[in-house]
Amino acid sequence: MYALYITNKNYSSWSLRPWVLMRTLGISFEERLVPLPASDVSAEFRKFAPNGRVPCLHDDDVVVWDSLAIVEYLAERHPGVWPENSRARAYARSASAEMHSGFSALRHHCSMSVGQRITLRERPPALATELARLSRLWTDGLTRFGGPWLAGATFTAVDAFFAPVAYRLRGYGIALDSACDDYVARLLALPAMQDWEHAALREPWRDEPHEREIRALAASIVDLRLPLND
Repeated sequence: MYALYITNKNYSSWSLRPWVLMRTLGISFEERLVPLPASDVSAEFRKFAPNGRVPCLHDDDVVVWDSLAIVEYLAERHPGVWPENSRARAYARSASAEMHSGFSALRHHCSMSVGQRITLRERPPALATELARLSRLWTDGLTRFGGPWLAGATFTAVDAFFAPVAYRLRGYGIALDSACDDYVARLLALPAMQDWEHAALREPWRDEPHEREIRALAASIVDLRLPLND
């Protein structure tokens, strides 16, 4: 059986991508959650991942790191990871790669925190530009391939790559347009996403660098997570 190494579900958008894909497609795996350490994250994670990061997939003696590499590895072994239609597949791969390497302003200003509702002090032009691009990208897929998912009738890897964005948009109170907002709602309603959120809200950990980053940009924060035990 596969073993998928991840870290804190409240923060780790990278961990969520292969996790929600495998859960939604019914690909069995053992979850191995390693909480973010107080210091020297890469040294702790290098115990199971060559690059010292999550996610990392173990398949017996094969080790696959980086979320995009994991998805491609799974696609060689399981149907449905990418769309069957070649045009939809080309879109899905391109959009996933764009998310994987881009949207730096969205990542910086809207750090994922599943259990918090955050109002930003400001929305800088770079963030507005990326949100407009996100809306065009999603609308393109939903329109060309008929929905309800980005590349057609079924959930595929491209939806998994944008699953963390659904938490970001909801968490920061950001609306796009009606079709994109409906797509966000569909992502959030997935059973796998509901399970991830349920676990994230109950995690007994906080990571101070993530918390500090959010506080630095926030005008107000509502925290829905269970309080830490003293």
